[in-house]
Amino acid sequence: MKKRLLIPFLLTMCLATRAQQDTTLSLIFTVKGDIADFTVDNLGNIFLLDADNQLKKINSLGDSVAVFNNVIRYGKLTHIDATNPLKLLLYYKDFNTVVTLDRLLNLRGTIDLRRLQIFQVKAVCQSFDNGVWVYDEMEARLKRIADDGTITEQTGDLRQQLEEAPSPTTLIDQEMLVYMYDSTRGFLVFDYFGNLKNKLAFTHWSDVQVIGKYIVGRKGPVLYRYQLNSMKLEERTLKNILTGATRIRVAIDRLYCLRAGRLYVYKL
Repeated sequence: MKKRLLIPFLLTMCLATRAQQDTTLSLIFTVKGDIADFTVDNLGNIFLLDADNQLKKINSLGDSVAVFNNVIRYGKLTHIDATNPLKLLLYYKDFNTVVTLDRLLNLRGTIDLRRLQIFQVKAVCQSFDNGVWVYDEMEARLKRIADDGTITEQTGDLRQQLEEAPSPTTLIDQEMLVYMYDSTRGFLVFDYFGNLKNKLAFTHWSDVQVIGKYIVGRKGPVLYRYQLNSMKLEERTLKNILTGATRIRVAIDRLYCLRAGRLYVYKL
């Protein structure tokens, strides 16, 4: 398993369950441009997607590292997963294709999900063994796909376990568990054999992350942290920073916030 870094911010957030008042965070730098989406890895590298579907990697200082220009072949990029700093996962929903890149954004491989008879997918993520987790909405099954394109694990039909099939937008593989997030239903937590282990009814969150034993998400200007061991839910209000944000990520000792096409990087 890959080791994830626990961030100091998560260890210093208020222990009260009521929201803290807004505090001023120090702005480190701003990345200008028509940025449509982004993510970060646990080394502080930033992956930027611009309005022309070009993917660019910059380091923690804001210096350019690499560019992936193959923007026409697979259509619009839907999702970027940088869980593994040495292997970037891209998902192109229009072509139902998963693309993997190395740390310099060179092409490593592709998986055409249609060849596996998987035709409707909104949520994908990297698996612990360098494979891919996908949620097959037509069959209502969570499936793990190896690098060679074979399905190695899958759940049963979730419509038989639940009142209705989930429609997740986020999958996260962390600490021997897979977290499936549907904003209208909350989290469904599975083990690697596809067994449902837990349900967490945190609804209408965005930008959800699982970092060690913590789940992080936000609702508008309020940032949440849920401690899995103690079951404590903590809040922090960052109204001046999070209002109007289209995407945020928390990593290492920084908060990354995308607003109006610009990325703001704050020290926590």
